[in-house]
Amino acid sequence: MAFAGRQAAGVGKRALGRSSEEVNRDIQLRTAQHMFEVLGELKGCAAKLGQLLAIYELALPPELAEPYRIALSRLQDAAPAMLPRTVHEAIAASMGADWRDSFQEFDDRRAAAASLGQVHRAVWHDGRAVAVKVMYPGGRQAVEGDLEQLRRISHLATVFLPGADVKAVTEAICDCVREELDYAAEAEYQRAFAVAYADDPDFYVPEVVAQCGDVLITEWVEGTPLTRIVATGAQAERDRVGMLMVRFVTSGWGRHGLLYADPHPGNFRVLPDGRLGVVDFGACCAWPPEGFEELAIDYCKAFFTGGGPEQLAAATRRHGFVTFGRAFDSDALYAVVEPCSEPFKHATYRMTTPWLRKQVLRTTNPRLSNVVREMTMPAYFTPFARAALTLVGVLSQLETEGPYREEILRWMPMLAEALGTLEDPDPDRPVDLATVREQRAEAADRQMSVG
Repeated sequence: MAFAGRQAAGVGKRALGRSSEEVNRDIQLRTAQHMFEVLGELKGCAAKLGQLLAIYELALPPELAEPYRIALSRLQDAAPAMLPRTVHEAIAASMGADWRDSFQEFDDRRAAAASLGQVHRAVWHDGRAVAVKVMYPGGRQAVEGDLEQLRRISHLATVFLPGADVKAVTEAICDCVREELDYAAEAEYQRAFAVAYADDPDFYVPEVVAQCGDVLITEWVEGTPLTRIVATGAQAERDRVGMLMVRFVTSGWGRHGLLYADPHPGNFRVLPDGRLGVVDFGACCAWPPEGFEELAIDYCKAFFTGGGPEQLAAATRRHGFVTFGRAFDSDALYAVVEPCSEPFKHATYRMTTPWLRKQVLRTTNPRLSNVVREMTMPAYFTPFARAALTLVGVLSQLETEGPYREEILRWMPMLAEALGTLEDPDPDRPVDLATVREQRAEAADRQMSVG
């Protein structure tokens, strides 16, 4: 009803002489503000939704990004800390009335908000510093209420992302939140990662100490939050940490058959010895599934070795991204998606927020909506898509420059032939800024002709 009112008001303003562009922008701003206000009122899974939705800030125009960021800040800080008595009752419900016997010390103050709960610092009975994650009492019911509210307002996002499949994105977010209600599964994945990365020179995965019902106890990780590095870190540190994140995600499934699908800044700490500490394993799975290697090779051939739209169309059909028999404009899709492969065509590349925003806005162009409507995403691909999109978002926030292509090939050497040769085989050659500007202008002209 509110949206209809804004549209009607827009018609009136056009009649009074304001341009269509001005009126549409006004509708976008007021619709976005309404949506952000509702988001800021969610409680049950506020912190998790804040993490999942943060990446979409990068898709918004600058004038919408700031109010969105404010709403997310409220969302991530929204859940009030549980009173000590409530915490004790929740732990007792999972660990038993004598739960205090398991600890030498337990700090009643909340150390951090967690996905669907909160974390307390404590000392285990053997002297180890531990993190105790406790789910909110009634958390599951509150989560379902929040997700229903999210569904109700999700259609508003089409006002400023008209080409995006908002319904599919919303359902994917809901599925991600529900997965993280299973602390037993999270504990098993964390144990697997801890074994896989034991004694690794680059990473530290804390061991699981105990898991009982809605309580998960792990070793405490002391370090600098990645969020602080995003905000104030020196560029050299941002580059180093960003490439470590790439290495952790790609080596997980390239070396150990495990996918870490939630690489957002809140899940990483930089330890004093330089290693990257990783927490929160609620969104993980075995990876890759059968056929994924062939999928990666087919798409790399389309974008890197001259396969072009024809190869893209064949790969899209072969791997289930378009319903068999349906027609779609592979030339239009290729023209829009191909620029996203740019980081892998150079020895090194710097990710930036403007670069990512441009890619997102290009791929959600409403003029592509007919193409997008013919496409789908196989269910098995969802965890990888979440991991990749979140990782690219964080790298862009960090403005990480690094050898992305080399790092991918380190863990997926079978892609070497499909990735073709570097456009700039000499990483020490000075950058020709005039050529870069010409290439960007040509790319912009191509995009205008596509749009």
